[in-house]
Amino acid sequence: MVDDLNESPEPEPDERRRYDRSRLIVDVFFDGNDATGVASTKDISVGGFYMNTQASLPEGASLLVRIPLTDGKQVVANAEVIYNNPGRGVGLRFQNLTEENRSLIESELGNG
Repeated sequence: MVDDLNESPEPEPDERRRYDRSRLIVDVFFDGNDATGVASTKDISVGGFYMNTQASLPEGASLLVRIPLTDGKQVVANAEVIYNNPGRGVGLRFQNLTEENRSLIESELGNG
């Protein structure tokens, strides 16, 4: 399920984003910082994504994430917690995203 995020009821809290995000709601598997689980994405770009979770993940925490995509493909990458909304979710930035993973995300979002 992919939609462009062209309208927003509120201004984006972080105007520093380098990449446009698109809505992509899939389960994401994460492991790190003494927390392992499954959460759902809210939106994603090649720079990072927002993950809905009640897990306690502090800013700066490093996670290994696995994001399943269409056609049985998946992105496995390291990500850093950039901000958190306790009890709601976290904003993650990809760390050292490979060109292959970047291409997979762009293709999934219709940008590649």
